[in-house]
Amino acid sequence: MLEEEKGISAEYLYEKIAGAIIVAAKHDFNGKDIVHCDIDPEKEKIKVYVRKNVVETVEDSDTDMTLEQAQQIRKSAKIGKTIDIPIKTKDLGRIVAQTAKHVIRQGIREAERGMQLAEFQSKNQELVTAKVTRVDPITGNATVEIGKTIAVLPKTEQVPGETLVEGNSIKIFVVDVKDGTKGPKIMISRTHPGLVRRLFETEVPEIFDGTIEIKSVAREAGSRTKIAVYSKEDDVDAVGACIGPRGQRVSNIVDALGGEKIDIVDYSEDSSEFIAAALAPSDVCGIEILDETAKSCRATVPDSQLSLAIGNRGQNVRLAARLTGWKIDIKPESGFYEGSVESNNEK
Repeated sequence: MLEEEKGISAEYLYEKIAGAIIVAAKHDFNGKDIVHCDIDPEKEKIKVYVRKNVVETVEDSDTDMTLEQAQQIRKSAKIGKTIDIPIKTKDLGRIVAQTAKHVIRQGIREAERGMQLAEFQSKNQELVTAKVTRVDPITGNATVEIGKTIAVLPKTEQVPGETLVEGNSIKIFVVDVKDGTKGPKIMISRTHPGLVRRLFETEVPEIFDGTIEIKSVAREAGSRTKIAVYSKEDDVDAVGACIGPRGQRVSNIVDALGGEKIDIVDYSEDSSEFIAAALAPSDVCGIEILDETAKSCRATVPDSQLSLAIGNRGQNVRLAARLTGWKIDIKPESGFYEGSVESNNEK
C-alpha cells in the first residue's frame, strides 16, 4: 500500500522495517549488536533472532552462552561456533513496537525526502512551468506549484514591472537545488539569463539538436536581453533560425518574458567582429583594441547613432560589454563629443 501511495520501493520498506525491529529489540540486550531480522515477502514472514557465541565460560550473558545451554536449542551446537536463538515478535513488547513504528516512519520520511531531492535535482538548471498559487501583498513573494512541489519565487527574482496573478501559469528557471536541514530547497528565478537560454532551446529546434550554439547571454530582466549565437553549419543562419519564420520564434519568447526586448547577434571568434555585432541595433564604423590583456577596446559609431549605441542610461553598451566580456568605450565618428562613454563588464 505504501509502495503504491508514496512511490517508495517495497525493498526499501522491508529494509527499514527490519532495521527498525533490530534497533528496537536491541534494547533488551543492552544495545548489543546481536539482533538480526530476516523478512521474506513471498511467504509474508518475519524472522527475528539473536546470534550468540557458544563458549566454555560466559563473560557476557548478552552475547555468550554455554555449550549446555546451546545444545538445548540445537543439539549440533559446538564451542567456538554461533547459534541463532529465535525471538517471537509477539514477545517484543509495547515499547519495542512503538520504537519500531517510530523508526519505520522516520525511514519513510527519509525516502520521501530523498525522492523529492532527486526530483528537484532532475529539474536543476532547467526551464519549468509553475502555477502561481499565492502572491504575498506585503513582500510581493509568490508561492508557486511545480508539479507536486511548492516553491517560493522571491520578489527580487521576479521581472520588474511584471504582475503575477494567482492561478496563472508562468515559466521559471531552476537556479539551484540544495539539501537543507528542513528538506530540499529549490531556488527559482524569472530574471536569470538561464531562463532566456532555455526558452530559446525550447523554441528553436536547431539549438536543441546542437546545430546552433548559444555562446553567451546578457540580460537586464524586464527591459532587454542580448544573446550571441553561433552556427556549426555554414548553410544555417543562426540569427535567422532564432528569429524564426515571420519572427514567430522570438515573438513567442518575448511574450513569455512579458514584452522584454531581445537582440540576437552572431558570435564570432574575431573579437572586433563580435563586439561590433553586440552593439546592435547601432552601426559600428570600426573597433580599436586598446588592451588585449585587459580586454579593453574603443568602438567608433556614426554621430547620428551615438545615442543608439550607448542606449538608454547606457544599457546597450553595458549589455554588449557583458555579452562579449570586453570593456567598450564608445566614440562618435566625427570625434567631437563631450567626454567618453565607457561601459563595464560587470556580471
